[in-house]
Amino acid sequence: MNLSQNTILLTGGATGIGLALAKRFAAAGSQVVICGRRVDKLQAAQQQVPGLHYYACDLALAADRAELARRVVADFPALNVLLNNAGIQNRFQVADLPADLAAWEQQRQEIAINLEAPVHLAALLLPHLRQRAAAAIINVSSGLAFAPMAAAPIYSATKAALHSFTLSLRRQLAGTSVRVLEIVPPAVNTDLGGPGLHTWAVPVDEFADSIVARLAAGEEEVGFGTSESIRQATRAELDARFAQMNG
Repeated sequence: MNLSQNTILLTGGATGIGLALAKRFAAAGSQVVICGRRVDKLQAAQQQVPGLHYYACDLALAADRAELARRVVADFPALNVLLNNAGIQNRFQVADLPADLAAWEQQRQEIAINLEAPVHLAALLLPHLRQRAAAAIINVSSGLAFAPMAAAPIYSATKAALHSFTLSLRRQLAGTSVRVLEIVPPAVNTDLGGPGLHTWAVPVDEFADSIVARLAAGEEEVGFGTSESIRQATRAELDARFAQMNG
């Protein structure tokens, strides 16, 4: 993947992995547009990345996704990359969930942001992306797509579904100008799931440097550390990883 001269819509780009990737793509000479729900976080990111643009929107809402796609194509007609990075992680026991619909909303949002949004945005933007000479859709899944963490059942399931969707989309778009790539993070030291939960994990800059270098080298599916071995593991190895992680 050529890192320069792209126009990239990067979801969830205000913090964590998204912000680290935004910095690197911008530094390589691409124009980066991020989106998220919190304007204060988006503005803070804009101050860190020269030339960064942003839209405030709620990716859990179909109408917001449709409006985002309309606006970004109108405002940035050179758009040629969709980077689906936004994600949330909730830890809970399914048996403990209250039965009322209001309590379900948090789980619905996790499904919508982690899975519905990447699928919907791909569908909304593909007519435009297919007109570009060189385009890409990049989905950020997780090592938990291959060996789930039982304490985060929806997060793990949505990332497994996103990995599956990525494989299908890559096959469907074979022979077109749109490449379909996948980033498979391990646990990274960000606030995913809540502040302080991943302080022991891989430093975000170390992870982002490796991922961007491998995308530039032309790889279609890239992990780092434990996720690199997990994405290539046998079923027996994945079963052992699942047992170890959830033991």
